[in-house]
Amino acid sequence: MEELKNKNIPEQIAAWNEEEEYQKIVDVLLAVPEEERTPELVSELARAYNNLAGEENGDESMYRTAIELLKSVEEELKEDHCWNYRMAYAYCFLDEPWDALPYFEKALEARPGDEDTEEMIDFCLGSLALPRFEKPFCQRVREGWESFLAGEEDLRRGIDEKRQGDEIVEQCNKLLKPAFSDVSFELGYNGRKHELILSPEGDKAKLFQLVYFQKQAPKEVLEHWNILVGRQHSGSFGLQIFGQNVSAEDIFVWVKQQGDDELELSLYCEKLLSFLKEDENKAYWMMYIMLDNVIGEIAAMRYIGGVELLEKPLEGVNFSLEKLPEYLNQRFSEQDGDIMDAEKYCERYTVYETEPSEEEDADVRMDIYVGGTNCPTLINQYWNNAADTMNAYHKDGIAAGFFYYPLTGFTGEDRSGKILDFRDAVSEEILAGAGADAVTFIGGASGIYFGYIDFIAWDLKAVLDTAVEVLKEKDIAWAVFHSFRRDVNGIILKSDQNGD
Repeated sequence: MEELKNKNIPEQIAAWNEEEEYQKIVDVLLAVPEEERTPELVSELARAYNNLAGEENGDESMYRTAIELLKSVEEELKEDHCWNYRMAYAYCFLDEPWDALPYFEKALEARPGDEDTEEMIDFCLGSLALPRFEKPFCQRVREGWESFLAGEEDLRRGIDEKRQGDEIVEQCNKLLKPAFSDVSFELGYNGRKHELILSPEGDKAKLFQLVYFQKQAPKEVLEHWNILVGRQHSGSFGLQIFGQNVSAEDIFVWVKQQGDDELELSLYCEKLLSFLKEDENKAYWMMYIMLDNVIGEIAAMRYIGGVELLEKPLEGVNFSLEKLPEYLNQRFSEQDGDIMDAEKYCERYTVYETEPSEEEDADVRMDIYVGGTNCPTLINQYWNNAADTMNAYHKDGIAAGFFYYPLTGFTGEDRSGKILDFRDAVSEEILAGAGADAVTFIGGASGIYFGYIDFIAWDLKAVLDTAVEVLKEKDIAWAVFHSFRRDVNGIILKSDQNGD
């Protein structure tokens, strides 16, 4: 503070910003007692961290620090252009454009016509429409397995020596960090090999990502590890709640058919009655944990459509929860094979029908009348103008989207068959060209005006480059790539100025 004794701090900060002396700004403002920092000075400190992060090759921790500082003065400055711009800037350079965009839009409201803000809004919209990942997921997976391979021996040693659980989890987190921004897992040893169990946490969209990662495991890892997707079943699983042990044998099950291959379970456990009345949400959460471990997480996702906890038992046929895996195997294994097979569950296809919009200027996909998918989460979120899965995918270098194209050229007898044949041919040719490590096709749909081919891209650039080559040979006037986000534009892959 000595050099500022006779100077105005805001003036000196402005001068240092001109000179790009951002560390001096941080040092001086941190020296100001926290209770004496005005909201404006806190905002300037956040700006300095943003600028320093840029100099440090995008230091994520500095951007996060800037966000926390700005949040601390949100009430005072939330209408201010600079505050909103700085918040947006941090999110933008964390590659979270969906969080940045609302702040940039608010900044523009506070300063209409600001060219820098308008440019950043266009940048965010472009990033959402066509992500340009520094590292696509296929590359992140390669680096993730390299990291795991380098540290797995010490991880095994830590498990064998029964080191602190938190220490082991943190060690494994670091090994998986190159591949995943966030991943849920469990570690174990089955007497022969160590086990890494990756949990999709009930989310089928995440399941695709974990299965992809599992399939890329190098043989050197598989010599010592079983890489599993989904918690495995154990009929004897139990939990301790309120000082008493609750096991699968204590829980009674009544089964009701909900769909062709989905069941609704009614569960009664005398030991949990007081717990159910005191905290219903936690009781259900606990029961889902029990189900995942007793029947296996994949089987729970695949076959259990609903759960009801009972305050008194029902009449009729029932059995204990420990018998449910046997029941499911008898009921479904003949048609589905291994009910714990995560890859096979990813292939499970759902047909849907909708009431199409006949308005030609309606949002893309609103003209669909029939479709099929093995990832309903993406379809449902797009329909509801939500993007939670897309945001989570983006953080890991994954893009999910679809190709769409006009159906005017499909005429004559068996028009529907021709549309399906075209869709299958394009999917197969792109898969052959880009490779299975670049794309997974997840279904398609037919609309009044357009046809749709849906996919998850583990390497979006490779998929789009291949698609351009494949589509230019097809007898359609044009084709567009669109991400599973409602409020962004499509990317033209083929354009025939003379076409319809």
